[in-house]
Amino acid sequence: MSEKDVKNQEDIKAAGDNVEATVEQAEAIIEELEGELVEELTGDAARIDELEKALEEAEAKAAENMDLALRTKAEAENIRRRSENEVSNARKYAIEKFANEMLAVVDSLEQGLAQKAEHEESVAMKEGMELTLKMTLSTLEKFGIEQLNPVEEVFDPQLHEAMTMIPSPDHESNTIIDVFQKGYSLNGRLIRPARVVVAQ
Repeated sequence: MSEKDVKNQEDIKAAGDNVEATVEQAEAIIEELEGELVEELTGDAARIDELEKALEEAEAKAAENMDLALRTKAEAENIRRRSENEVSNARKYAIEKFANEMLAVVDSLEQGLAQKAEHEESVAMKEGMELTLKMTLSTLEKFGIEQLNPVEEVFDPQLHEAMTMIPSPDHESNTIIDVFQKGYSLNGRLIRPARVVVAQ
């Protein structure tokens, strides 16, 4: 072999050694970069897991708060509606105690009118009582108090109080044939049941 060939082989060998060294350096750098990447990716994955957990907790809290807000709104609406009903009922039935007291006056007038008038003075007094009763009933009606006189109606235990039952061939069973005391309602709500005699 010539000296030139030997030199070329040495150069080739040196170049090969350089390439090997460069490849080794490159592999070392790649390994180092891979390690850093793996470390970085592992850190990012942990951070992503942490953020996902925080997001789930925030969504759960938001759902809980939404549910609470809806319940609170519904409760407030119910309270408002109940208050409106109570105010409405208070207006409608505010005079119930007064009405009950007035019923005693009406009953007295009706009992007085049931008596026979034998003298001129008692006839005049009876006429005055009739006018007073008519005015009183008219005034009560203006305030929603309605008189219930259920003669010939079917007995209803929610509206009537049976004082007695008697056999009556002229009436169907369970029919009211006489009224001892008339009943009254205030704006559709019974404040006193009619006391009645019912056919058997």
